Amino acid sequence: MPIRINLLAEARIAEDLRRRDPVKRAILGGAFSVVLFLVWSSSLQLEAMISKKALNDLETEISSRTNEYQNVVASQKRIFEASRKVAALGKMESSRFLQGNLLNGLQQATVNGVQLLRIRVDQSYFNVEGSPAQTNNNHVIMGHPAMTTEKIVLSLDARDFSANPGDQVNRFKDAIAGQSYFKAMLSTTNGIQLTSLSPPENGNDGKSYVQFALECNFPEQNRENPR
Repeated sequence: MPIRINLLAEARIAEDLRRRDPVKRAILGGAFSVVLFLVWSSSLQLEAMISKKALNDLETEISSRTNEYQNVVASQKRIFEASRKVAALGKMESSRFLQGNLLNGLQQATVNGVQLLRIRVDQSYFNVEGSPAQTNNNHVIMGHPAMTTEKIVLSLDARDFSANPGDQVNRFKDAIAGQSYFKAMLSTTNGIQLTSLSPPENGNDGKSYVQFALECNFPEQNRENPR
């Protein structure tokens, strides 16, 4: 029977031992781990880039919405100021002092024997400074508008030349106070007062008369300045 001798057996055994070397396996494992780490690090970097872009987009959108909100707040402020001015102009127009109504009221408040000599209207105005509207934490805080206080005083100089001079003075005063215009317009307290009364005098025609003066006080009006 022939004997077979494998001359390469020792070489193969040596090759198998070399392949099974633990150092080589460790090197291969380390290299594989490094590759996995690099892949994982790249994925994290990619995710960070995507998240950063999303954050930038979100910040841009928030900034845009913030600007829009600021514009809305500014528009609301302008609308409020315009509405305030229109309302102030309307109030001023509806409550302004009309000389025609005054003269018509005097025409309807006559007393026999009383002659109206002079009419004087004193109109005084006092300004009160206001404060502008302010924006605090994106909220509009309404300010205090500038106001103008109007004070009107009507002075009437008249002559009582009735049969008994002086008797018609109070009647004329009551006629003024009871006339519909003055009743609605004059102050409820000290609306009309007798400020002077002269002693009897004789006129050029020989008739006796007394001169007197009445003061009519209108209530103060506070009006918003339409500026």
